[in-house]
Amino acid sequence: MSEIYEKLMEYKKSVREKTDFEPRVSIVLGSGLGDYADCIDIVSEVSYSDIKGFPVSTVAGHDGRFIFGYVDKVPVVCMKGRVHHYEGYPMKDVVMPIRLMRLLGVERLILTNAAGGMGDGFGAGDLMLITDHISAFVENPLIGPNVDELGVRFPDMSEIYSRALSNIVRAAARDNDISLKEGVYAQLSGPSYESPAEIRMLKSLGASAIGMSTAVEAIAARHCGLEVCGISLISNLAAGISEKPLGHKEVQEAANLAAPRFKKLVTETVKRM
Repeated sequence: MSEIYEKLMEYKKSVREKTDFEPRVSIVLGSGLGDYADCIDIVSEVSYSDIKGFPVSTVAGHDGRFIFGYVDKVPVVCMKGRVHHYEGYPMKDVVMPIRLMRLLGVERLILTNAAGGMGDGFGAGDLMLITDHISAFVENPLIGPNVDELGVRFPDMSEIYSRALSNIVRAAARDNDISLKEGVYAQLSGPSYESPAEIRMLKSLGASAIGMSTAVEAIAARHCGLEVCGISLISNLAAGISEKPLGHKEVQEAANLAAPRFKKLVTETVKRM
């Protein structure tokens, strides 16, 4: 048994001592989006800090809890807060929650984040369906010995974001009159915001939005067989596009603006899964 898988089994045992709830869909809530947890009919909660040795969120707006319950009649587990590489965690720890949720029974994953828009019609408060991503500028979470118990050594990434799930998100948006843009998400390491030159480079590569999470989680999710879709909240315009200095306060303000639409879109998406 690999070292990572051994840890995962210990984490699973720790969670199972606190709840026997079996989720089928998982939702990762990004910066400023934690209030979505209020939409869940909660059965139980497990704080990351109550799982011995588990990575703990340190960023404002990331509460650091697994929330188990129902959205409509769908059994879900919600990550209210994630961990990031820039907090000092190795990438294998950053994706540990995704792998753990897979072992708890999850089959489908909705990744959300707050991201910087790169112009071209994007504005603060917009919602963007992630159609693909660029992760070439951060460490791949699968580096190191392969965890054979989870997946193959060289997993295919031709369709990271499921076409079927993306169509569900599109239909949920259309049927509820929610404006939904689409684009490619790029992940950089953070914690500093990107320079204007970096934004120009990423735009030339085809990126529409940029952030400090998500892509590595999607890679780990596909490695272990999860079906994935992603939604970005455009919280601000990126450096060199916006004339205002960038700050975390903007993220929360944009999240507050988009909250009703975001909650509706995620809920309707889950109900159709």
